[in-house]
Amino acid sequence: MKRLQCFKQSSGGGNGGGPGKRLERRLSLGEYKKAVSWSKYLVAPPGARIRSGGEELWSADLSKLEIRGKFASGRHSRVYSGRYTGREVAIKMVSQPEEDAALAAELERQFASEVALLLRLHHPNIISFVAACKKPPVFCIITEFMAGGSLRKYLHQQEPHSVPLNLVLKLALDIARGMSYLHSQGILHRDLKSENILLGEDMSVKVADFGISCLESQCGSGKGFTGTYRWMAPEMIKEEHHTRKVDVYSFGIVMWEILTALVPFSDMTPEQAAVAVALKNARPPLPASCPVAISHLIMQCWATNPDKRPQFDDIVAILESYKEALDEDPSFFLSYIPPPPDHGHHHHHQSLLRCFPRSMRRSASLKV
Repeated sequence: MKRLQCFKQSSGGGNGGGPGKRLERRLSLGEYKKAVSWSKYLVAPPGARIRSGGEELWSADLSKLEIRGKFASGRHSRVYSGRYTGREVAIKMVSQPEEDAALAAELERQFASEVALLLRLHHPNIISFVAACKKPPVFCIITEFMAGGSLRKYLHQQEPHSVPLNLVLKLALDIARGMSYLHSQGILHRDLKSENILLGEDMSVKVADFGISCLESQCGSGKGFTGTYRWMAPEMIKEEHHTRKVDVYSFGIVMWEILTALVPFSDMTPEQAAVAVALKNARPPLPASCPVAISHLIMQCWATNPDKRPQFDDIVAILESYKEALDEDPSFFLSYIPPPPDHGHHHHHQSLLRCFPRSMRRSASLKV
């Protein structure tokens, strides 16, 4: 069952024939808005085989797909739960509006890119791919189902500042491990936020939604780009050249969310937040109760200068040593003294590790 059989490479290859082949139907904007459920567009008539034209690069066997209720909606997508070949899955459907050819083309490009990336990714902290289908006017991506819903939803249900420190560290560490793996594959996520982090019933963590991710070698600038302003790095807001460090900035905001269970810049519109971050260097306020060890790491992650932000490998090493210190001594965070400002003589994690008890420091530097 490793890579489902239903995912067939089509013989037609490429993006299909000439203008004569554009028989696919798109929804008019009216239908698109009114459609109570997009799932009907995926249902194959009994006995029919799904057309496997040149445009169709992959094909889930829709006769084995059972669609249940919708549980999330995005700007151009809806997510349903269901079963596929007997396993619980999430089905993300993307529909192309007829009146906006440019948007339709962009959504199609994002779909193809997301499927191509998901096919390559195998890590316990990254959502796993099951199958996909392209049946205009709807595309779907089928992934494993995470019963706990999004991290955003979970945090929304907690009292502010109530997530226990050991859970803060566990969640942050799992996200950082997934992101470290993603970067090791040369991929930038570019839309890391609590909504795109999914939880299992056992609080396991998976990074999801690679719709606007890209290979670092092909990312370029942030022009015409639709990330999410509250989580977006200043260089991306300004549409400047950006690197993998944009994900580290977003991770800093996500850590702040886990710590506070609040929405970043909740008193501003997304546009106001973008202006505040990019032009006024604003960041969400860190609570006074926040352990210095954590606030220090968060501030490094959301530094304005991308070069001052640590890499995810360093973040994983730092969080692992924090976790170990906390397990060894529950009062660890009370006695932590932040390292002196780092003037480039040391690597980030070296300066952070200076604050650990000597025995810990030895084991932490071995890991690093």
